Amino acid sequence: MGVLEGKVAVITGASRGIGAAVARALDAEGVKLGLGSRSGGDLGLNAVARRCDVRKREDLDRLVADTIDTFGRLDILVANAGVGAYGPFLELTEAHVQEMIDVNLMGTIHSVRAALPQLLERGEGDILAIASVAGLRAFPHESVYNASKFGQVGFIRSLDHELREQGIRCTCICPGGVATDFALDDDRGRSEDVLTGMLTPEEVADVVVFALTRPRGMRILTTSFRPMTEDSWG
Repeated sequence: MGVLEGKVAVITGASRGIGAAVARALDAEGVKLGLGSRSGGDLGLNAVARRCDVRKREDLDRLVADTIDTFGRLDILVANAGVGAYGPFLELTEAHVQEMIDVNLMGTIHSVRAALPQLLERGEGDILAIASVAGLRAFPHESVYNASKFGQVGFIRSLDHELREQGIRCTCICPGGVATDFALDDDRGRSEDVLTGMLTPEEVADVVVFALTRPRGMRILTTSFRPMTEDSWG
């Protein structure tokens, strides 16, 4: 039996991209799943699946409650839901600016608020945020995306200080470019040619599994990794 067998995880943004890859990887490890996404899909897995907009705290409360009602516990939160828009700051639409702050930063905060009481009740657990190298280093034409991801990383790092002695491990997963479609809508400033040579969602999921399977006496605070095609900035 693997160390994750029988544990229960809630994953946000779980219907595609990194979230779907993490869900499949954890399912393969024997983890029971509560999957939240705007589509509410279950990916064909044995999981609780709910429509969930991470901008709405009530959606997250319902996802966590339904997961616990079904599986009896909660051990892991993977705060994955995210959006991006790129270009000169003054050319970003107000809608995209608000969405990045609300989904990437506030969505992570809402997710932790919904899940943390259950982890504290158990006396151990894991909170993982799928952040970005953009939460560690600033890039041109990514000002608001950088702001949302820096905020996400700062939030999780602060929680590490707060929750370590209560048995909760807090980890930032900070990949470089990942070949997903989350930022490729026509008005978001990128096209599919940027995906060439990027990491796969499955490679990010492997790192999530690695972090979760470390001995309980060890925690990974921040892990950053990049495809070989990317420069080694800062």
